[in-house]
Amino acid sequence: MRRITLFLVAILVVFPATSASGGEDLQAIIDAAEPGAVVVLQPGTYDGNVTIDKPLTLKGEGWPVIDGGGVGNVITVDAPDVTLTGLVIRNTGDSLDQENAGVNGLAPRVTVVNNRLENVLFGVYLRLGDGSYVADNVIGAMGDEVARRGDGIRLWESSGSTVERNVVEGGRDTVLWFSDDLVIRDNRISDGRYGLHFMYSDRAIVSGNELTRNSVGGFLMYSQDLVLTDNVISHNFGPSGYGIGLKDMDGLTATGNHVISNRVGIYLDNSPATPGVEHQIEGNLFAYNGVGIQFLPSVEGNTLSGNAFVDNAEQVGVQGSGVFDGNTWTVGETGNHWSDFAGYDATGDGRGDIAYRLEDLFSSLTDDHPELQFFDQTPASKAVDLAGQLFPAFRPRPKVEDTAPLIEMPEIPRPISIDASGSLLGTGLLALSLLATAVGLLFVARRPGRRLAP
Repeated sequence: MRRITLFLVAILVVFPATSASGGEDLQAIIDAAEPGAVVVLQPGTYDGNVTIDKPLTLKGEGWPVIDGGGVGNVITVDAPDVTLTGLVIRNTGDSLDQENAGVNGLAPRVTVVNNRLENVLFGVYLRLGDGSYVADNVIGAMGDEVARRGDGIRLWESSGSTVERNVVEGGRDTVLWFSDDLVIRDNRISDGRYGLHFMYSDRAIVSGNELTRNSVGGFLMYSQDLVLTDNVISHNFGPSGYGIGLKDMDGLTATGNHVISNRVGIYLDNSPATPGVEHQIEGNLFAYNGVGIQFLPSVEGNTLSGNAFVDNAEQVGVQGSGVFDGNTWTVGETGNHWSDFAGYDATGDGRGDIAYRLEDLFSSLTDDHPELQFFDQTPASKAVDLAGQLFPAFRPRPKVEDTAPLIEMPEIPRPISIDASGSLLGTGLLALSLLATAVGLLFVARRPGRRLAP
């Protein structure tokens, strides 16, 4: 914020300001302004569908409204070094084909700061906007069905840009395409499809964001060298319900994130994508998720240490059949904290004296049959796990072996409760079904194609 404040002060000193009142022809005012001028809009309502084709600052005092009237873009920026601040921008058209936007930027170094965008299809849409700055805006949405909404913020070929401290509610995605060296910081993004969606965007720093109540908190795809740190990613429970999804990613560093109460905390598909590349997933909290972290069986090259896996219904999942190997769960003498670790620390060094091994039969079955999670923590699931311990023929291959599990849990935020209404059977019906369920699950375990320990 200090950067943009100094920038505006410098403009006001160098360039004279002109003032306009509500009801005046805004396009005529913009056309009459000298390049680099500051146009100050007083409270009132101005007609939108305007184009800025020169370096200019459009500054509102007392929240003037620029209304697009439900047609096209409200403001189109077709020149570099344009600043929009202090405005209420509302009522775009509703054409997804034309991508109607509150702010439609088509040039580098567009600054959009401290605005309110209301009833907009796309909020801020910047193309070829290298070096742009989008901060402190409140961005709403248009429409009820998420597939019919536009993106709250979209950057296309806008490298070196910063997006920070925005509140984006109810849009489709915040999506970043072909834009390298981004800073995405301290935003609050909720009630959409993908809170953050990276596509072919390298070397981004994603920090301090809150991604909540989306279908997916963030989907990071086909990008390299992203740093994901100190974010809160919670209550993302759509059809996939990933807190963070990784698809064909290389060089991820994830630290200090609180991944809480999602269907799946982090999902890894072919990530890393390049042999020899490693991901560092260290010092994160995975708590109260359906699955803490889920892999496809071919995924390898991830190093996980210093994380806390707390009361996830399934701490680690492997989706599909095949040999799961090649990921590291202990670095030196530091492993991870597991809330279900039943070992001990006789030496007092803060690490378990026996390894944490995740090899329970029931969670292995739920990897292939997620619908069976309905019976998690019931006597039926306990009976299946007991059978796996007593009879080696049923025992699955360990998914995780952490040789230095941490006894103490890292500091975590206040727990977020999960609404489990409707998830329990009546006591009588449950009691009648337990024995049949256990037998049925063991039958599934013995079906051909399931890899079991010898």
